[in-house]
Amino acid sequence: MEQKIKINRIKAVLAEKDMSHKELATRVGIAPNSVTRICNNEFQPTLRLLREMALALDVDIRELLIPTKETK
Repeated sequence: MEQKIKINRIKAVLAEKDMSHKELATRVGIAPNSVTRICNNEFQPTLRLLREMALALDVDIRELLIPTKETK
């Protein structure tokens, strides 16, 4: 079984912003179950949708992704 790689941290940002999956889904115009699947890293949003999510959450788009290396 292939291990799922975590790419986004949208679930964590939703918790930090105290926002539900349903509210984010409404704000970006997609189904709530799609937000759930994205939060669970079952599939990844397009860059356009990622941008829309960042705007809806009022965060920098980079906050929605898990960094590939540490910054200094």
